[in-house]
Amino acid sequence: MRVNVSRTALVVCAAAAIVATGGANAVVDTADVTASTGQPSGTSAPAGSTGDTSRGTGTNASSGSTGTPAASSGTTSSNAGTNTPAASPGGASSNTGTNAPAGTASPAVGALFSGGNHFCSASVVHSPTGDLLLTAAHCVSGDVSGITFKPGYHDGIAPYGTWQVTAAVVADGWKSSSDQDLDFAFLKVAQPGSASLESLTGANQLGTNQGFSHTITLTGYPNGTEQPVVCTGATTQSDTYQQRVACPGFPDGTSGGPWVVNQDPNTGTGTVIGTIGGYQTGGATPDISYSAYFDDDIAQLYRSAIS
Repeated sequence: MRVNVSRTALVVCAAAAIVATGGANAVVDTADVTASTGQPSGTSAPAGSTGDTSRGTGTNASSGSTGTPAASSGTTSSNAGTNTPAASPGGASSNTGTNAPAGTASPAVGALFSGGNHFCSASVVHSPTGDLLLTAAHCVSGDVSGITFKPGYHDGIAPYGTWQVTAAVVADGWKSSSDQDLDFAFLKVAQPGSASLESLTGANQLGTNQGFSHTITLTGYPNGTEQPVVCTGATTQSDTYQQRVACPGFPDGTSGGPWVVNQDPNTGTGTVIGTIGGYQTGGATPDISYSAYFDDDIAQLYRSAIS
C-alpha cells in the first residue's frame, strides 16, 4: 500500500449516490468514439477474495478481485525500469520506466497532508467549479477536517497554497467491501478568498475506457521525502479491471498518484487514466504500480462528485 500508514489521518468518505447529471463533456471516453475489442465492461466485477499483503497496513485494507493479475507486483518484470533520469515527464518512453527529475512534476499534482505530514498523493481533475481532486479510495476514511492538499509541493514549499479538503466521494462498492476495482475517490477542496484551484494549477481531463496500452507519466510523493518522484513507463493489463506499470521508486505515500497520458510539456497536464491503488492497494513492491481500470464506474462517480 502506498499510504504513509504512520501519518495517515482518517478522512470522511461521503456517500456517493450515482446520478447521471451534467459534466460529461469533461470526461474523455474513447468508447463514445470507437468500439474497442477486449475492453472491460462498464460495471466492475465485485471483489472475490482478500488481496495479498500490501505496502503497509492501512485502515482500509483492499479486497482482491476474482483472479490474480497476470504479473504480480512481487515478480520481476521485463518492463522493469531503471533510475536513469528522463528528459521530461511528457517525453517519449520505451517499455522501460525511467525516473525524471523532481522539478519536472506537474503543478496539478500534490500531496495530501494531515498533522503536518504528507501521507498520500492526489491530482487536480477538471470540474465545472475547479475544486476537484482525484486520489485512491484507500487514502480516505473517517474525518475530513484535518486533511489538506498542497499542489506542486516541494522542499517544504506550497507554491499554490494550502487547500482544505471539504468532502470525499467514493463508490458504494468500495465502502461496502473495499472492492479493489473501485479504488479511486474524488475530493472537494476550498481556500477562502481564493480563485479556483484549477485556475492556478491547471487540471487533467478524466479519461475513461481508454484501453490498457499507453505510455504514461506517473507522479507521487514518497513518505519521508520533500519532493515528488516522476516516471515515464508503459502500461499493461494485469486483470479484467486492473492495469499495471513498471516504474522504479514508488513506495508508501505515493498512493493516489495520477497516471497521465498525452501530457503537455508546457502545462504539465493531460488525460488521467489511472491512480496508484487497486491490486494490493497499489502494489507490494515500490517498482511495480497498479491502478483500477477507469471505465463507466469512475465516470458515474465523477458525475456524482460534480452534481
